[in-house]
Amino acid sequence: MDLLLSIFAVILGAAGIVGSFVPVLPGVILGYAGILCAFFREGSSLSLTAVLLWLAVAVIVTAADYLLPGYMTKLFGGSRAATVGATVGLIAGMLFTPVGMILGSFIGAVAGEMLNVRDFNRALKAGCGSFLSFIVGTGLKFMATTGMFIQICFDFAAWVASV
Repeated sequence: MDLLLSIFAVILGAAGIVGSFVPVLPGVILGYAGILCAFFREGSSLSLTAVLLWLAVAVIVTAADYLLPGYMTKLFGGSRAATVGATVGLIAGMLFTPVGMILGSFIGAVAGEMLNVRDFNRALKAGCGSFLSFIVGTGLKFMATTGMFIQICFDFAAWVASV
């Protein structure tokens, strides 16, 4: 059972990193599930404090990921239409590549704002806000999931050395 939990921990940790770039995968949640698998394995070097700290990181990063796009788009002068456009563009861009997701989000925000106010400069500014929020959100998720994966790998290595 310990070996199975260790394998799940590593797989979930790696899936978390992938999920930090792929919007349909809850990367931070997957990474935290990997932390939990490692913690519940007998002989884990993870402390309860570490697990609770990773929980706090997961909650904060997940909340920021949901709140950041709307905040940044509004900060850059965009309306709700720009936020919706960015989301639609992001989903449409997923059909292509990660570059398609970034461009789709930007183009969607610009198009949404253009439909709303018909001011290209304002729409371009909203698109920049959407793009920036995507980059910041993805960076936060990547840093969190990479940290979780490293913690899982160190825990796994300590377990293997003790066996």
